[in-house]
Amino acid sequence: MARMNVREMWKAKLEGKTVPASTSHAPAVARQPAVAGMLPARTAFHGLVLGIDPSLRGTGLAVLEFAPGRRPVLLRCRTVQVAAKRPMAEALAEIHRGVESFLADFAVRHVALEQTIYVQNFQTAQILGAARGAAIATAALRGLPVFEYPPLRVKQAVVGAGRASKEQMARTVMALLGHGRALAFDEADAAGVALCHAFTWRG
Repeated sequence: MARMNVREMWKAKLEGKTVPASTSHAPAVARQPAVAGMLPARTAFHGLVLGIDPSLRGTGLAVLEFAPGRRPVLLRCRTVQVAAKRPMAEALAEIHRGVESFLADFAVRHVALEQTIYVQNFQTAQILGAARGAAIATAALRGLPVFEYPPLRVKQAVVGAGRASKEQMARTVMALLGHGRALAFDEADAAGVALCHAFTWRG
């Protein structure tokens, strides 16, 4: 049997088909332990995930629906764009309002964010941390569980390559969702975080 690539493997799993255990490209989360009792069997995630790619001037938001036996569905996506001339406090308020509008309109089960791993300077770290904080606080006020994933893990889970470009991420996300319209990079990254959460989550 021909080996399946990562995208084909996830498509088969989401459609409820059998994935060969010998598929060498399959991420570790797709394989079950050989010895019973070593790790709990992975339960497929179902429900809505709000994926967030935080940034002070362009936060990506995407709500995805996951259900057994079918591919994920993109329900809504948006980039919260804030002009550079507007002060940080106003930008943070816009992020809060953007996240809150998604949570008000959808019965989101989990919120997933991309972590900030590397920044060039302290000021950038402060700005990104503030943007993340605004998004996390909005979810926390509604009592929703928040999960954070490093960019490397997101790319490995979705694309199968930790050094994938933004273009590769956007193309793979669109293929996994069967989405015809090209997504903005921030929205594709947000959807990618939601996909990573559903693909790697253990219930």
